[in-house]
Amino acid sequence: MPGLQDHPGGDDTRSSKPSSEDSSVTMALALNPTPEQAKETAKHWAKVYRTGIASGVSSVLSTVAAFPLDSVKTRMQAYRYKHFTECVQHTYKTEGVKGFWRGALAPVFSVTLVRMTSFSIYQKAKYKYSAAIGRATGGDEPLVVVNTPGSTPTFATMACFGAAGVTAGSIVTFISCPFELTKMSAQISTLMAKSNTSSMDDPVRLTYQQKGTFKTAKNIVAHRGFAGLYSGFGLHLLRDSIGTTIYFTTYESTKQLLVKFQGSDSPTSPLSVAMAGGFCGLASWVCIYPIDTAKTHYQRNCLTKAKGQPVQIPKIEFFKRQMYRGLGVSMARSCTINTIFFSSFEFIKKQINQLPDPVLESVD
Repeated sequence: MPGLQDHPGGDDTRSSKPSSEDSSVTMALALNPTPEQAKETAKHWAKVYRTGIASGVSSVLSTVAAFPLDSVKTRMQAYRYKHFTECVQHTYKTEGVKGFWRGALAPVFSVTLVRMTSFSIYQKAKYKYSAAIGRATGGDEPLVVVNTPGSTPTFATMACFGAAGVTAGSIVTFISCPFELTKMSAQISTLMAKSNTSSMDDPVRLTYQQKGTFKTAKNIVAHRGFAGLYSGFGLHLLRDSIGTTIYFTTYESTKQLLVKFQGSDSPTSPLSVAMAGGFCGLASWVCIYPIDTAKTHYQRNCLTKAKGQPVQIPKIEFFKRQMYRGLGVSMARSCTINTIFFSSFEFIKKQINQLPDPVLESVD
C-alpha cells in the first residue's frame, strides 16, 4: 500500500518471502484496519490531497452562499432589466424563491470539481514555473521570494503566478463549459419560454422551460448533439484563460503586500487572505466582463437553435454600456464568493498542515 513502510526482519529463521497464510493475514488487516490505523491513514491522505480537500469544501460553501446573485447576474446579462431591483422583483413574482436557486445543482457539483482541478493544477504549475524561473535567472525562486517576510511582488513572482493561472484556466475550461452552459440555460429557461418574440425558433426555445439540471443537459444534446454542450467554448476559453491569470496574480500579489503592511510573519494571515480574495474576484471580473457577456449572448442564442442552424458570434465590445449589464451584481457576487472561498481554503489547508505526521506501519 502507498505510504506503508516495511520493517526489516530481525529473525534469521523467517522466510524471505511471506507465506500465503501471512499474505492473507496482511490483506485482512489492510481491509479491516484498527481505529488507530484508520486515523493515521486518514491523516496521511489528508496531507497528500490537502489542496483538493480545502478547495472542494470551500467551493461548496461559497457557491451555495452566493448562488442567488449569480442567477440575477445571468438574467441581467441575457435580458433587458432596468436595474437590479427590477430583476429580483420580476424573478420572485414569476418564479418564486425557487427561481433564484434554479440550476444550482450543476454549479455546486461543477464548481467544486472545477475548483479542485484548477487549484491542484495551479499549485503544481506554480512550483514548476518557479523552479524554471529560478534556474533561468540564477537567483531566488519566485516562491522563495514570496514567502520571505517583508517581500514585495516582483516581475518574476507575477510572471510565475500568471503562467500558472493561464495553465489552470485553459485546462479546466474543457470541464467547466458544459456545466456552465447547463446552469445558464436552467437560470434563464423561464425567460426564454416567456419571451415576447415569435419566430421559427419557438419549438426549440419552449422545450427548455421548467427543466432541472440533468433534463436541461439532455435537452441540449437532443437539439444540438453532444457538441452542443460545448457551445461558446472559444469565448469560454478566452474568458477563463485571461480571467484566471488576473485572478491568481492579483490574489497572490495583493496578499503578499497586505502581509507586509501588517507586519505579519505568516504569509496567510486571515485578514490578508480575506481582503486579497475579495479583491482578486473584483479585478478579474472588471477585466473580462464584456467577454462573459458576449459568451452569455452567444450561448443563449445557441439554445434557441436546432443542430446545424447558424448562430452569429457577437462582438466583444469593451467600454460599451450594454456589455456591462449586471456588472455590479457580478462584482458583489464575486467578492462574496472569493472572500468566503479563500478564507475557508487557507484555514482548512493550514489545519491539515498542522496535523502531526501520520505513523503508518505495515503488518509483518
